[in-house]
Amino acid sequence: MILSIASGKGGTGKTTIAVNLAKSLDEDVQLLDCDVEEPNAHLFLRPDFDHRKTVAVPVPEVDVERCTFCGACSDLCQFKAIAVIPDMSILTFPELCHSCGGCWAVCPENAITRGFREVGVLKSGYSDNVHCIHGRLRIGETMAPPLIQQVRNQADPGKMTIIDAPPGTSCPVISAIRGVDIVLLVTEPTPFGLHDLKLAHEAVRSLGILAGLVVNRNGIGDDAVFDYAEDADLPVLMEIPFDRRIAEAYARGQLLIEALPEYREKFRQLYCKVVAQVDGQQTDAFFENRRVRTA
Repeated sequence: MILSIASGKGGTGKTTIAVNLAKSLDEDVQLLDCDVEEPNAHLFLRPDFDHRKTVAVPVPEVDVERCTFCGACSDLCQFKAIAVIPDMSILTFPELCHSCGGCWAVCPENAITRGFREVGVLKSGYSDNVHCIHGRLRIGETMAPPLIQQVRNQADPGKMTIIDAPPGTSCPVISAIRGVDIVLLVTEPTPFGLHDLKLAHEAVRSLGILAGLVVNRNGIGDDAVFDYAEDADLPVLMEIPFDRRIAEAYARGQLLIEALPEYREKFRQLYCKVVAQVDGQQTDAFFENRRVRTA
């Protein structure tokens, strides 16, 4: 099973849920920290990173001696990563390139070849039964999805996988949640939390992915989040109260299940509820397919 933990805004507790859920299970788990702009799961899990890999993406390199400045490449590029000044020069903007390969495919003179640009690094290692993999985006880099995809490519499909997604609803988040079995949305019961939860939930629904909800810091706001969850048929799978002890454990970089051992069983119950949601959807899909075939 692949579980992605996401939120519409930062600071709701995604990483807290991800690391404590991973550590509470009695099986081999993979935790992919796909918040590549600021990965922080390792601060709590403290893995022994024993593998490091530089991640690069293909970008165009132009041989100006062969280029006739015909403009075929710039006409094709939808991201303005290559520009031609007729009969004078050609300019490339690697930071805008999406590595589609179209420019070197359409060049009639074969003047464009494939170069590479570093976007970040990937690290992996173990913390007891948890295989930790994270990416760290190069400073100044704006293209997070290629690095996120590389992090996801490291996963073993035969193991339970937990993905700590970036906050928000933009392209990096879509890269971290696309194709998973279920997305666990984390929010807090405040007007800001509700606003961004609605955006995140709509993004998940648009991809046709099953979703569940964790309400963190319960007690600091009102019941509007719960009303929305009921109206949107979004099951609340866990509630974590607003508790100073939890904040103190987080500030120390300590796992919640270690600071407050009673939460170990609560996270195991969360996992059982997630599995039940996924199994229930698969059962519904099975009987729906049978009805379609026999109709």
